Amino acid sequence: MAELLKGKPVADRLKEQAIALIQQGAANFRAPKLAIIRVGERPDDLFYEGGVKKNCALWGIDLEIKAYPLTVTQETLLAAVAAVNQDETIDGVLIFAPLPKTIDEKAIFAALAPEKDIDGLTTASLGGVFTGAKDAFAPCTPVAVMETLDYYGIPLQGKKVVVLGRSLVVGKPAAMLLLEKHATVTICHSRTEHLAEVCRGADILVAAVGKARMVTEEFTHPQQVIIDVGINADPDQPGKICGDVDFAAIEPICAKITPVPAGVGSITTAVLLSHVVTAWQKKISSHSR
Repeated sequence: MAELLKGKPVADRLKEQAIALIQQGAANFRAPKLAIIRVGERPDDLFYEGGVKKNCALWGIDLEIKAYPLTVTQETLLAAVAAVNQDETIDGVLIFAPLPKTIDEKAIFAALAPEKDIDGLTTASLGGVFTGAKDAFAPCTPVAVMETLDYYGIPLQGKKVVVLGRSLVVGKPAAMLLLEKHATVTICHSRTEHLAEVCRGADILVAAVGKARMVTEEFTHPQQVIIDVGINADPDQPGKICGDVDFAAIEPICAKITPVPAGVGSITTAVLLSHVVTAWQKKISSHSR
């Protein structure tokens, strides 16, 4: 049986580190603050927002939620982004996506100040990730992958890593972060020829393709570490979720694996809030000069 790489201890470590920083800095400055911009009331947005709200209270982070109806105009949203950009008390901003089709999503993201873009939405942030800029915020899920590997002491230097998925929010930035740690990275996708064979050749497989149980036993080997990023509606159990990996088939074969749920997804909120604290610390540094 594989070793389970659970998300809770990883998230707890991020929480402890951040709370220590907040307690140290808030006494002479102010508490860090997050702003959420949400359009509509999608159940997944509300669920994530609820988790963020709960954790902000536990960590000592102030939260402001700006909620708008689905009929909101482009001008109103741009004004909302301009307002959070100018508000010196707001350190980080989370914009829930996708936005309605009546909104130019790229224009909204582009209007956000990069220093407040804690979820890697802007081209400037993603460009920083691809160029190795230390002050750029990568999307939270790829960072959660890296935090998992670090917490469990899984070496990356010189290792063969396959990233299955090429999205701008997970696959591509994850590959860049892995390259920064001197891994040898291959990006695959659903149209890669001999996909199972390529994945089976990896020391570490990061599954982020967004297809329920696509990764089967022919993708793995007994020494492999599997990081399952997928969060999909379970086709066999309505109301439940599953990963991109067929966990029941693969867990008896591979060496280490993240479960779904309770794996990478449970770390994402902690990464988001740790990014808020990092942005807040930068303000403290600039004010003390």
